[in-house]
Amino acid sequence: MRIGELAERAGTTPRTLRYYESLGLLPPADRAGNGYRSYGEEHLRMLEQIRTLQEYGFGLEETRPFVECLRAGHPAGDTCAASLAVYRSKLAEIDAWVDRLTSVRAEVAAQLLRAEREAGAGPRADAVPLCELTAAPAEAGRHDEGTLPP
Repeated sequence: MRIGELAERAGTTPRTLRYYESLGLLPPADRAGNGYRSYGEEHLRMLEQIRTLQEYGFGLEETRPFVECLRAGHPAGDTCAASLAVYRSKLAEIDAWVDRLTSVRAEVAAQLLRAEREAGAGPRADAVPLCELTAAPAEAGRHDEGTLPP
């Protein structure tokens, strides 16, 4: 298939495909007699792998082990040791983000509660909260008093 068709099938642009090829993420395409690039289904599989990982927040360089795993002939790009290592690293990064966001949320909730109390806005049983953070913590896992889960 030509570059335009591959780009369309992969949901990207020919320019992006040439960029990935220049980075070595995609193997060079075969060239037809007229000089046009000719891509195969394996290129599409690699592009789908890259695009899926990017949708999950992986950077381009983080996709390299997955593509190399596919290029080595594995049926899936995430069954090689290097791909598994990237998964582990990304999970650790996400866990750190979640921990940080949980901490920041607790601090913001505490500041909001303090500010609403100083403004005389609650919390009272009949008062409409100024923000959902000060609403009664009826949902499981909510910690509106600025505390972290036990």
